[in-house]
Order: sequence, then structure tokens, then C-alpha cells
Amino acid sequence: MLATGVLFTLLNAILKKVSEQLDPWVVGWLRYLLGALVMLPPVLRHGLARARPSSHRLQFMRGLFHTVGLVLWFAALPVVTLAELTAIGFSVPLFICLGAVLFLGERMSAARWAAVLVGFGGVILVVQPWQGGDFSGVSLGVLLLLGSAPLFSGSFLMAKYLTRREPSEVIVLWQHAWVSALFLPFALVRWTNPDPAQWLWLVLCGLLGAAGHYCTNRAFHAADISATQSVKFLDLVWAALLGLAMFGTIPAGWTVIGGTVILVSTLWLARRESRGT
Repeated sequence: MLATGVLFTLLNAILKKVSEQLDPWVVGWLRYLLGALVMLPPVLRHGLARARPSSHRLQFMRGLFHTVGLVLWFAALPVVTLAELTAIGFSVPLFICLGAVLFLGERMSAARWAAVLVGFGGVILVVQPWQGGDFSGVSLGVLLLLGSAPLFSGSFLMAKYLTRREPSEVIVLWQHAWVSALFLPFALVRWTNPDPAQWLWLVLCGLLGAAGHYCTNRAFHAADISATQSVKFLDLVWAALLGLAMFGTIPAGWTVIGGTVILVSTLWLARRESRGT
């Protein structure tokens, strides 16, 4: 999961940069289409039968959840900072913990509930709804990101279930295939031709995205999904460094404070559970 965090944070930084030059919907579609092409060789080298999923229905549902989440995420991408993108993404593990109880039968201790509530408080610090005296302080981009979080969580919970039945590369291939198919109408409506330099960045996005999802699924193979989430919060460090290097963006104070609250609550929970308390 440490490798996943580095890969996805770098991917998000590049996607944000490319989306300033090319339509975000086109970027999103090509990122998943190219990712599917990247995953074809490792899957097909074992034969065509290897690529057959154990459940077409579940693969489709996962693709649908991920696509709707991406529609919201890419709509927010041009109008939020990289630090906001990462900090609000910290709410995804909180939804995953809840989903692990509801759908995967994991136990939800009092410590987990406390971490969820404190983590949600951290998200509120990032969002800052009090800025306008009401909820006018919440930007549309932030609301879109918050809406995408439970959808991505559902996608990852389905991926965890699929790791019990399929190899990681097959899961990643079908995810990318369904997302690229479902995302196609959005890309066609807004289509513009990438220039050669943009194509290079997009190919890199396809590689980073496929590698990130592969590492995620390998982690899900090796451990409970809730046990893999604490490392994700190091993403704030990578995002802050990349945001400063690529965009000259210094994270806002409330973004750092909120992200730190979420980080501390999650690490506290991970430490308690590692001790079995």
C-alpha cells in the first residue's frame, strides 16, 4: 500500500496538470483505456481463459461504481488543489471501514467508530463549511470529491471480495475495461485530440494507474482491507511535496490540520488493532 500511495499521488499530480491543457473527460477515458491495454499482456500470457472473470455481474457493478465516482472526481479536478484532492480522499478509508462491517463481516469495535467520527471531523476541517457563515464556504469541487468517496469505497470493497476468487491482474484488467467503456460517452462529447507531448503524459498515466490498482489488489490479497488503510494517509506528505514542486502550491493551514487529524485517528486505530485491544 505504500507503493500504491506513491503511484496514485504521482498519477493525481500528472492528471491535474494534463487536465489544465486537455478536457478532463478525455483525460479520464484515455487513462483507463491505456491502463486496460497495459494489463492485457500480463493477463493473456497465461491464455485467453485466464482473462475470464468469475463474475461478470460483479465486475460490471464495480466498473459502474468506479465510473460514477470518477465522473464526480474529474468534474472536481480542475477546481481543487492537489492537497485538497488528497485530504478529502482520506475519507475513502473511513467508508471502507464501515463497508467492511456491513458487507464483509468484519467486526466494528468502539475504537473503529471513534476513529471514523474523528476522521470525519478532519474532513470537516478541510471542507470549512463555516467560512460563509453557512454552507456557502464549501466549494462545488469539494462537494463533488466528497460525493465520489463512498462510490470509490464501494469499488474497493468489491475488489477485496474479488481477490478471494481472481488474480489481481484480472481484476485490474476488467475494472479498466468497464470504466473505459462506461466513460466513453463523456469523452466523445468533449473530444479533443491530444498533442504528442500530452500523449506521452497520458501513456504514463495509464502505466501509473494500472500499477497502482495492481499494488492495491495485491495488498488486498495479503491482508484484511481495513488493515491496509492506515498507510494511505502518508499520501498527504507526497501530495504536499508534489503540489509544491509541480504547481508551486503551499497547502492551506486548514487542509494540513484536517489531514493531520485524519492521519492521527487512523494511525491510532491501526496501533490499537495491531495490539488486539
